[in-house]
Amino acid sequence: MPNDNDLSHDLPKAEPRHATVPDSAAGRRLDAVLAEIFPQYSRSRLSAWIKSGDVSVDGAQVRGRDAVRGGEQVILTAIQDTQTHALPEDIPLDVLYQDADVFVINKPAGLVVHPGAGNPTGTMVNALLHLDPALELLPRAGIVHRLDKDTSGVMVVARTLEAHTSLVAQLSSREVHRQYLAIVVGALVSGGTATGAIDRHPRDRLRMAVREDGKDAVTHFRLRERFRTHTALECRLETGRTHQIRVHMAHLKHPIVGDPLYGGSFKLPKGASEEFIAGLRGLKRQALHAEVLEFMHPVTGEPVRTSAPIPADMQNLLRLLREDLATHAEYPRR
Repeated sequence: MPNDNDLSHDLPKAEPRHATVPDSAAGRRLDAVLAEIFPQYSRSRLSAWIKSGDVSVDGAQVRGRDAVRGGEQVILTAIQDTQTHALPEDIPLDVLYQDADVFVINKPAGLVVHPGAGNPTGTMVNALLHLDPALELLPRAGIVHRLDKDTSGVMVVARTLEAHTSLVAQLSSREVHRQYLAIVVGALVSGGTATGAIDRHPRDRLRMAVREDGKDAVTHFRLRERFRTHTALECRLETGRTHQIRVHMAHLKHPIVGDPLYGGSFKLPKGASEEFIAGLRGLKRQALHAEVLEFMHPVTGEPVRTSAPIPADMQNLLRLLREDLATHAEYPRR
């Protein structure tokens, strides 16, 4: 596994990129051809650089719609501007994997990912900018997907624009493997697939909901452990909608334990011990953990697979559930 011991990148220098338009591209639009010549950059970014005059063809300024004839010399002279305006903060991060192109972070529960009106500081973005100041040149400091504040687990962060473009494309084409551990209410008898489309709740703007006019959403889940009145599930995301697993499981009448938005009323199994009740009531967040993340390395093309250990609060809940099951298995119903 590659390792980059120096976590701070130098800010980019004005080093022009040179390329030759292939003869086979004759007659095509310049912006489409550039997207093939420089696949490390998104089409929108290349279009912006063409408009700002940072792309020349045979020494002349051009337009994106101009047709090429083949054989022209292209020079790209753009310098990346600051994209993320947030203050770096010395907030410890658990780095599971790092190299020159990506970080993989084990996000703790309680850490907000992006700064917002109510959280301008103390976020993962602030922590990342302290870890690597060059991330200010990337959209959202290189973050390409997010976890809810109270969901723990693994996240990948791009360190270069090339890596950012690649990872966004992989997520869009559903090529990133994302596996979660969820502890839900109810003793399920089998796994399955939730396919309800998701969009903003029609009345409560803080919540999402399954809606016929929503965006396509697919969550695969299978049983990992079955308890008396709860189940530990292994969930795999095919899409990445906001609150997706939480919404899907609540829609199936098996909300995630401790979920403040979708959990419903508090339920306890009959004959539960005081320790079990205290442990269940003491869980201060939804029992959801991003356990495994696998993607293709944006530069080498090799698979990168990382996993985040189950955090202590969910380990404690699993222990209590197992003890409750074992205790009541000694007294079968008659």
